[in-house]
Amino acid sequence: MILNRQKRVRVVLSSLEKFVRKVKRELRLDGRAVSICLVSDAEMARLNKKYRKQRKPTDVLSFSSADNAGRNCGAESFGDIAIAPMVARRNAKRFGRTLPDELRILILHGVLHLMGYDHESDSGQMERREKLLRRRLGLE
Repeated sequence: MILNRQKRVRVVLSSLEKFVRKVKRELRLDGRAVSICLVSDAEMARLNKKYRKQRKPTDVLSFSSADNAGRNCGAESFGDIAIAPMVARRNAKRFGRTLPDELRILILHGVLHLMGYDHESDSGQMERREKLLRRRLGLE
């Protein structure tokens, strides 16, 4: 399920929902619900400050159901992912990608975090897995 709680960036939800299904099949997560909320920069900054003690908006945050911290989407799920499309749009421009591809990359990144990967502490394991999956899913 993808909820759009921001209005500044136009996003085609149907293609992102299709991509989520593809990611779940690839990672054998069928039957597990992942809730994704598209949020404003202000909301993302609030979440980032509350959960990561950082004062600026980030592009993606993941909240595992085990943590039960995020619950910002309100559904019973494997976890919740918050994405800030405004930040994603800025990053897409910086990296020379389209916004839809950037959003797909953030979805994949968020799902990997829900699976327990942590690029800040895993000596490159998440980065390697994400690179492989991006190739398989046609994102590079």
